[in-house]
Amino acid sequence: MMNKPRFNLVSLSGGKDSTAMLLAMIERNVPISMILFCDTGLEFPAMYRHIDKLNSYVRDTLQMEITVVQPEYPFEYYFKDIPIKRKADSPVIQKYGEQPNGYGWAGSRMRWCTSRLKDMPRERFLRPYREQYDIYEYVGIAADEQYRLERKRNQDEQHIHPLVEWNMSEADCLQYCYDCGFNWEGLYEKFKRVSCWCCPLQSLDELRVLYRDYPDLWKQLGIWDEITWRKFRADYSVKELQIRFDMEAEWLKNGKSIRSREFYRALRERLGKEGAL
Repeated sequence: MMNKPRFNLVSLSGGKDSTAMLLAMIERNVPISMILFCDTGLEFPAMYRHIDKLNSYVRDTLQMEITVVQPEYPFEYYFKDIPIKRKADSPVIQKYGEQPNGYGWAGSRMRWCTSRLKDMPRERFLRPYREQYDIYEYVGIAADEQYRLERKRNQDEQHIHPLVEWNMSEADCLQYCYDCGFNWEGLYEKFKRVSCWCCPLQSLDELRVLYRDYPDLWKQLGIWDEITWRKFRADYSVKELQIRFDMEAEWLKNGKSIRSREFYRALRERLGKEGAL
């Protein structure tokens, strides 16, 4: 049986590591068959502008376009509308007494958004290519991301991590992108990682920035939190986070610590009062 021709696929998330990998591959003349970006519809507006800018660069240097793959249905359908058949003893049924539609917010053990908005559309798109080619996938994992590398060790040998080979750390990748003129309009000055803006797995620090600097996105977050069966986070709803962040600003303005027992005691009291409204 004849070997299939090789197909070099660049997996592009749009973040600093995958962007640095792509730029370095172009600089080093590594052959590229396709650059694939899976669009969840939930990226920061600045990220979409970054992808457009990167696409212009790819067009000028490689005379090709970034290929964009989108899910079959938008986020909101999976979030609140898709019918879900749960077992009778499911905690959701026991709590709500019914079959609520939609997956609700993702959690650490149920990242449906990754599978539905990225993995499944991506594999559906690549299926005919896999029939014709041996696909070698270039993945942007930095040299100092050992925890991610460990998870990938048992994957197909056709997954390639050039940043590791080139000993480029996360900091190296970000600086390299800056040096090449790509800065995401300052997103990495505000967030350590730039993923879907509505992710409930973000840290409180990141959510605090989202509330302060992206009011339109925060407003949409609150709307979604009101129409789904699952609370945004186990510890806070979007409304409760807003109460906390406003209270933090109030206490800091008055020169008081927001790390004290007094603050947390006052916060619990305020959340209780707000919840009774």
